[in-house]
Amino acid sequence: MTTRVIANKTVAVNEEGFMTNPGEWTREIALELAKEDGLPELTPDHWKVIDFCRQDGLASGKAPTLRRITSMAGVTTKEMFALFPKGPAKKVAHISGLGKPEGCV
Repeated sequence: MTTRVIANKTVAVNEEGFMTNPGEWTREIALELAKEDGLPELTPDHWKVIDFCRQDGLASGKAPTLRRITSMAGVTTKEMFALFPKGPAKKVAHISGLGKPEGCV
């Protein structure tokens, strides 16, 4: 494992840049990671999904899949792709400080 500084905080990340300790995550880190992922701002709809993923991921020990997000968070697949283009489950997991979802390339 390696570390990097995000939003003035040193955090542990894996070789793909996913945080390895969800407890180190902050909303400020989420904002920085979102910018890196091509999202200049996070709307209340983004935060709804991020907050769901954080709660679900911390409870289960793994990032939720796209199917789980769309069935449990009240967001359609189309909305997920609009909010988090090009790989929404992977992108929201990254921004949420969780590991890469199972089944993501």
